[in-house]
Order: sequence, then C-alpha cells, then structure tokens
Amino acid sequence: MPVMVPSTDGVRVAVHEFGGSGPLLAIVHATGMHAHSYRKVAHGLTDIRRVVGIDLRGHGDSETPDLDLAWTGMVDDCCAVLDHLGAHDPIDFVGHSMGGCTVAGTELIRPGSVRTAWLSEPIIWPEPVVDQDNFMATAARSRRRTFESFEAIIERYGSRPPFRGIDPEMLEDYVRHGFRQTDDGVTLKCAPEDEARVFSNVRIDVFPQLHKLTMPITVVGSGDGRPPADVARQVAAALPNGTLSEWNDLTHFGPFEDPARAIAEIRALIT
Repeated sequence: MPVMVPSTDGVRVAVHEFGGSGPLLAIVHATGMHAHSYRKVAHGLTDIRRVVGIDLRGHGDSETPDLDLAWTGMVDDCCAVLDHLGAHDPIDFVGHSMGGCTVAGTELIRPGSVRTAWLSEPIIWPEPVVDQDNFMATAARSRRRTFESFEAIIERYGSRPPFRGIDPEMLEDYVRHGFRQTDDGVTLKCAPEDEARVFSNVRIDVFPQLHKLTMPITVVGSGDGRPPADVARQVAAALPNGTLSEWNDLTHFGPFEDPARAIAEIRALIT
C-alpha cells in the first residue's frame, strides 16, 4: 500500500516504495501514467538505491484537486514527497515526459534537490505554448474510460499503437495499477478529462532557467520525429552538464520499449 503524503491544494499524493537501501532515487512518471508503470525499471536499480515512485496529483492512487492540474502543482507534489522522505541532501531522479519537466522544476524551486537526473524526452518547451487546448488534450478526452476486464485492456492495448511496442510486463503493470474495479467494469484511475487538463497546463517557464541546472543530467531523445524528440535535443544542449542519449530506434515510450537500456543508462549516470 502506498503512503499518502499531504501536498498543496488539499491534495494527498501516493508514494510507492519499490525496495532497496542506501541513497534515494525517485521516479516521476509521464502524463497519464503512474509510478507502477516503471516498476520493472525500479527493480533493476534496487541493488544500489532505495527506489520510490511518486503518483502525481490526478494520477494513480493520488487524489485529484477540483482545479486546473497545473504543472506547478506537480512540482509541489515532488517537494512534499522530499519533505516526507527527509531528503535533506540531493537525490537521484528519473523523469519521463511531464515527469522530466517536474524534476527540473523541483530543482528550480528548491535548489539542491537533484544530485543527478535521467530525463526521457522531458516536456520543456523552448517557446510559450500558444494553443493550450492542444491535440494531446483532445486525444486524451476521447480515451475509452471503462472496459469489461483487465485482460481485455491488456489485449486491446497490446495490439495497437502506442502500447503495441512496449515491454509486456510493463504494459501489465500500467494496466493493473492504472485502472480500478468499479460497478461498471474496470475504469481508468486518471480520468480522460483529468489527463486532458494536464495536457492543457504545460509549464512554460523552465527552459529559460536550464542554465541553473548544473548537475549531471542525461536527456534521452527518440527517433519518432515528434516534437518531444526535437525538444529533448534542445534541452540537452541548453544544460551546462547535459548529455544527449540518442534512442533513434524507439519512440516517446522508450523507457517502456527497452527497460533494460534505461536501467543501464541510469546505473551509469548515478554511479
């Protein structure tokens, strides 16, 4: 069972312990995902770190506020978890997509939080987002909310993009922990309208401050040709101690498509 940690806006966020001992490493998920989506990556690091995963507000087992799911609130959640864990010294972070931006934002609002960071295609736009009601928000609203069983979801998701190419064990973890049993069937924990609210509240003030992040940071950029891949390369170039890792054979879902590669890169960075 997760520990529920009070954050801002009256929200409690779920913190999951994946095991291990020693220095802390925190995993921060992408929009629509949750901490357990990355369990396989976490378990590949527990021999050298105590690994925790954070369900940001509106995701997984965390609570959802009755207000805009602004990414500044996600940073508040990370800070609240650091306080709960008693993390007085910098720790290692893994962040994916929105989670990557959240990690960077946490260091900006609370300098000295991050020792190293492995960020897979962090959504840190160089320019302000003109259309907040973007195509990702539209796509999120159209997601099917309820299925008849967990097995039906796994079969459906595993047969079509974007989940078709991901590791089967990670797909299972995403489904088993990303849906809950209800009277109507098996229902998304992160409701489609809430996922859309997250996509409509992209944080835009991080890129101009990347020069402040002087710790070692690895930025992964995929080869799928989508905007996050292009932005990842710009983020890596703007960081004082940034390293770009080219995953040209994979997509924005790279950590789920090749978890062994993610584990190896994270281990190399943090040790």
